[in-house]
Amino acid sequence: MLYRLIRPLLFTLEPETAHRVAFRALAAWQAWLERRAPPSATGDPLLAQQIWGLHFAHPLGLAAGFDKNGALPHVWPALGFGFAEIGTVTARPQPGNPPPRLFRLPAEHALINRLGFNNDGAEAVARQLAARLRKRRPPCPLGLNLGKSKVVALEDATDDYLASLRALAPLADYIVVNVSSPNTPGLRDLQGEAQLAPLLAALQSENRRIAAAANRTPPPLLVKLAPDLSDDGLAALVAVAQRHEVAGLIATNTTTDRSVLPPHHRLSGEAGGLSGAPLRDRSTAMLRAVYRLTRGAMPLIGVGGISSGADAYEKLRAGASLLQAYTGFVYGGPGFAVRVCNELRALLRRDGVHNVAQIVGCDAEP
Repeated sequence: MLYRLIRPLLFTLEPETAHRVAFRALAAWQAWLERRAPPSATGDPLLAQQIWGLHFAHPLGLAAGFDKNGALPHVWPALGFGFAEIGTVTARPQPGNPPPRLFRLPAEHALINRLGFNNDGAEAVARQLAARLRKRRPPCPLGLNLGKSKVVALEDATDDYLASLRALAPLADYIVVNVSSPNTPGLRDLQGEAQLAPLLAALQSENRRIAAAANRTPPPLLVKLAPDLSDDGLAALVAVAQRHEVAGLIATNTTTDRSVLPPHHRLSGEAGGLSGAPLRDRSTAMLRAVYRLTRGAMPLIGVGGISSGADAYEKLRAGASLLQAYTGFVYGGPGFAVRVCNELRALLRRDGVHNVAQIVGCDAEP
C-alpha cells in the first residue's frame, strides 16, 4: 500500500536514477528488512522444492539485472524472494551503453532496457561479494549470471566466460550462461550450435575442475534463452544443452520484437530488450515448447511478465519449476514477492495441490 503512494513520486525520476534511489534505500534499511523478513521467505511445504540439490523455499526468485554487482544479497530473501540471481557479470568491468538506456512503459506494465551489462567486472564482483558472504550466506540459493565482455570478439568469448567462471563459481549456488541479451552486439550468435557447443564444453570442464580442487560439488550450469529464437533454433539449442549436460534452462530473456506493443507506440523505436507484461505470452509459449523438447527432464526457470500469482501459476503449469521476476518487482515494489507467493498459495490450495511440483508442466503435455 505504501509503495502505491510512493511509486508516482519515484516514477517522476529518470528510471536509472529511481533505481539508484531504491537501491540506496534498500541498503539503508537492510538490517530492518532482515529483522522483519516475511513468513514467505522461509516458505511452507506447499511451495518448497529441492532442485539441483538446493532447497528453494518457494519458486519465485529475483531475475538477473537488478543487483548487477551482488551489492545486496541478504536483502532479496528479506523481501520474500526464494532465490536471487546476481549479474549479469562480465570478465572485464564495463560502463554499459550510453544513457538514456532504460525506459518505462507504465500503461503496458513494461520496460525497455539497453543497459549493456554495466558492472564492476568479475574479479571486483567476486571480491566484494565474497566479503559480504563471509559473515553469512543468505538463507536462499544465490545464482551468478555470466555474460560476454563487449570489447571481446566472439571468437574469444570462451576465454572471456572462463575468466568470469573462475572468479565467481566458488561463490555460486548455480551459474547462468547468458548468451541471449540483445544489448551486446553479436551475443545472440552464441546461441547457435557451432558457437554454443564448444563454449558449454569448456565451461562444464572448468566448472568441474574448480569444484574438484575445492572438494565440492560443481554448481549447476544453466543457459538463458532469447524469446526470439526460431523453432528450429530453439530445438538445436536445447539439443546442445542436453548433450553437454546443462542442468537447466531459463526462458526467457527480453525481446527485440515490438509487435507485442500497441501499434505506433511512442517507444517502439527505442533499441533494447522489452520486458514485462507484453512478453508474458511469448515467454510462456517458449516454456511449453522447451518442456516438450526436454520431455520435462530438465528443470526450467520461467521469467517474463510475472506480476501476479495467476501469472506464476500459468508459467508453472507451462513447465517452469522455478520463476523469476524483474519488471513486476519494479512496478510492484517491496511487497511484490510476498503478494505473488500468497496469491499462488491460494490458487494451489483452491485446486487441491499438495506441493507446487505437482503442477509443473501439466499444461505442456501434448
